[in-house]
Amino acid sequence: MFEFGIKDAIDILLVALMLFYVWRLMKSSGSLNVFYGILVFIVTWIVVSQMLEMKLLGSIFDKLVSVGVLALIVLFQEEIRRFFLTIGSQHRLSKIIKFFQTRNIATENEHADQQLMRIVLACDYMSKNLVGALIIIEREMSLNDIVKSGETIDANISTELIKNIFFKNSPLHDGAVIISHNRIMAAGCILPVSHNLNIPKELGLRHRAALGITSQSDAIAIIVSEETGAISVAQGGEFHLRLASNELESYLINALK
Repeated sequence: MFEFGIKDAIDILLVALMLFYVWRLMKSSGSLNVFYGILVFIVTWIVVSQMLEMKLLGSIFDKLVSVGVLALIVLFQEEIRRFFLTIGSQHRLSKIIKFFQTRNIATENEHADQQLMRIVLACDYMSKNLVGALIIIEREMSLNDIVKSGETIDANISTELIKNIFFKNSPLHDGAVIISHNRIMAAGCILPVSHNLNIPKELGLRHRAALGITSQSDAIAIIVSEETGAISVAQGGEFHLRLASNELESYLINALK
């Protein structure tokens, strides 16, 4: 008689969580059809080899699975890299450490909110004046490689500095600004561009670059459209489009807590 215990329930739950995470990863990279194809293949393989016990067809499927694993590693190396980066990030651990630190948390939060407000004010100005911008806020995953692709600034966050960087005649206005540890680390940085086919056609190269970097890291990207002035945010490989300045402020405060 078949017995179903707590261990079996945990086993099913963990597999479901793993599949859900892989589904989200595939969705953010525009490879959702590949995910569904893999599921269909696995189900067919189980039915053929385990349930129907077709030895010849089952052995062919076994060979395809062994080769397919290597092929998937090559095809989805960026997604796999992001998966392990997410596991290795110390975001939750750092929150626990901060909770037990004796420093004045209220003062630190107030300072961080002031820094975010300077970013929001700059984005609001650029939005009203149709100045394109791309600002990346580093979180737990290091963006040192991206910083090295641009011009080092290493300055305090300033509304006027951000506005001057993205001024249309500025030599750095086409690249991205990287903000790390409440400082503007670099400008004119080059980002990986997402090739997700599900990105709306009206969104330009800045939006694709924002989706690319947020698909590969836990960073937050703020985009100001040069054509429409619309302010958008990308995080976790997903867009939050057409935000008002107060909505941008609320989003950043909640996301960076």
